[in-house]
Amino acid sequence: MAYTLALRPPGERRTWTVVGQDYKTVAPVEEWLEAHRRYWSPNTVRSYATSLAQWWTFLEQRGEPGKWNAVGVPTVAAYLSWLRNGRTVERTIARPEDGPEATTLEARLGALISFYKWQDAINDVPVAAKILRGAPRKAPARGLLSHLDARTEAGPSSLVRVRTVRRRDRPPVLLPQQVQAILDGCATYDPAAGEWVGNLRDRFLFALLAETGMRLGEALGMRIREFVMGRGATPHIEVVPREDNPNDARVKMLRPRRVYVGGDLERLYADYLTHLAMSAADLGMPVDPGDPLFVNLDRPPYLSALREGTVRDKVTALKRKGAGPSDWTPHWFRHTHATALLIGGTPEWVVSRRLGHAHVQTTLDLYGWVTEDEALRAAANWKSYTNGWKVNLEAL
Repeated sequence: MAYTLALRPPGERRTWTVVGQDYKTVAPVEEWLEAHRRYWSPNTVRSYATSLAQWWTFLEQRGEPGKWNAVGVPTVAAYLSWLRNGRTVERTIARPEDGPEATTLEARLGALISFYKWQDAINDVPVAAKILRGAPRKAPARGLLSHLDARTEAGPSSLVRVRTVRRRDRPPVLLPQQVQAILDGCATYDPAAGEWVGNLRDRFLFALLAETGMRLGEALGMRIREFVMGRGATPHIEVVPREDNPNDARVKMLRPRRVYVGGDLERLYADYLTHLAMSAADLGMPVDPGDPLFVNLDRPPYLSALREGTVRDKVTALKRKGAGPSDWTPHWFRHTHATALLIGGTPEWVVSRRLGHAHVQTTLDLYGWVTEDEALRAAANWKSYTNGWKVNLEAL
């Protein structure tokens, strides 16, 4: 059985590799991971390593790890079946009730295709040509020629597919009442007692994602000082790239930006900061403006940076309570934020800058359908939902 192994080279940040049943590093996988470590966040490396460890385990159970560079569609299809069946057998009539979700299978297949496309380009491994159909474009049109993208041939697609219910051309969104249910599922304010009841940190985190459209990794990498209170001006958040976050959180593409926020979120931040300072005082631990903003308060190691896995556990707990759709993730807040801004008439280039997209075309590709969807516009009172948000056009 292959498995992922966390390690921290001297003077380097933590990373992951894949070790086979012989307790040796799986050379082809490690070669691929090493080629991308400087560009991927540690969490991305871990995700891809996990996917490839499962692939290598499948090959080992078949007795075919030496044939990794000669597999085809039948083997990849059997791998997906093996994943569906609890990683025990390749085919069965009755599927287990607790099998992986379609999105998980998509992630596993996507990592496998990425691995073999790279191996094809670097080492002439012919697997990608067997499992993909169609030829990729030599150079996708962008910038001033972005309108030509729709006229070029489609990129290669996998011959092995995963059936999903969600439409792939529209990112999923949370309706305003669903966002509110998630926030209230974390903590609510008791006016009689004059205090928050529940987990204020989690409410602040999800409120931050909802109002800013930040990625989860960007929020988890924040320092206390990077939420700048208005003091008469508009409060804002400084999204600061860094590679030394103790929880391996990272700003995508290492691009800094400023995101303006409203008074409601500023007040929630002040309440959370007070709660954080009081908890730290009870523990006898100092708090510095350069410390992580989101930390462990209820269990050791206290005041350590909150990790993505802890947030996933919180999402699972909220789903069990019926807060939000059954398959929502923290990234849905980002899609919801962009959708709400565009429905409210915010220019696409402003939304692009606020989200931190490298090109406005990315925003148009993802959310160009929003203004045409009358059903979505009528589904909830989006104007009321976004009333307190601040988008400073002059600063952009």
